[in-house]
Amino acid sequence: MALVGRRDGRNFGYGRQLSYAGPQALKDLFGGGHFATVKTHSDRWQAFVRWCRSEEGPGYNDARQIDRQTLFNYAQYLRQQIDHGNLSIATAQNRLSSVNRTLAALRGDQYVKVPSPSQTLGQQRSTIRTVAPQGQDRQQIERITQSLRNQGHHRVCAIVHLARETGMRLREAILADLPRLQREAERFGRINIQDGTKGGRSGASAPRWVAANEQVKSALLLAQSASPAGSRNLLARDESYATFLQQTVRSAREILHEQGLKGFHELRAAYACERYEKITGHAAPINGGHGYRHDRDLDQRARQQISLELGHHRIDVVAAYIGGKA
Repeated sequence: MALVGRRDGRNFGYGRQLSYAGPQALKDLFGGGHFATVKTHSDRWQAFVRWCRSEEGPGYNDARQIDRQTLFNYAQYLRQQIDHGNLSIATAQNRLSSVNRTLAALRGDQYVKVPSPSQTLGQQRSTIRTVAPQGQDRQQIERITQSLRNQGHHRVCAIVHLARETGMRLREAILADLPRLQREAERFGRINIQDGTKGGRSGASAPRWVAANEQVKSALLLAQSASPAGSRNLLARDESYATFLQQTVRSAREILHEQGLKGFHELRAAYACERYEKITGHAAPINGGHGYRHDRDLDQRARQQISLELGHHRIDVVAAYIGGKA
């Protein structure tokens, strides 16, 4: 049996790590058999654990801390991933179902669960943005920058500027190969975002070029100056991505909130809105523009270009960043 301590101990007696405890409890539940089922539930449980450790998550490493509100927060996060085109509804439902099953195995009861994963995720918010993204005003970005610098968060400051000027995701900004990007900016006048991308979208098969204007070059210089000695990105050589999120990014989030920025993803949306206006000559729909009415083909081309620059390759997802076809 995998139970390593008292049932009322950390992770209900299944060890100190949430990532370890879940699979062990599942093995107990299925009596050492049903290997494929245990593997499937365990993989989905690990996705939940990664969320717990991420900047959006609660930071828990003990299943005893997980309550119903935690699960509903996770469901909200999964809905956001669906809205942004990063996850299918079926995958999200399966992840919630596996979390339910794994928690039941850990706890020995079913008191903490999402009653109906399909119903919970079926009540989706619209995939069309209805509120203008924060971070469009560069004066706000400068206020955020100053506040972060005052608290010594120079690397988080670099993330803010990379996200706002290039549309990078948080992970992409942290793992970006800064020397390579700087070379590309100088030689080609554009950069190819390849590091930390989702779904294996990297390499020659999925180029993601973004024009390197002066603001992009400044963001790269800022990031390079914040990069730890001997590193090519924003992580120290002996620092893991998860540790950086937990110890550095998480502690800086309160500063972002104080300055009116709810998250880094807003900066991607701000970038998308700016690009739409640059390409079409009209404000993004969420900002009151009516480019679709003036030139539907141009609106379509702009959305296609923005989808490529954001790394989605799906034009319908762009509405979650800039609004619908007004």
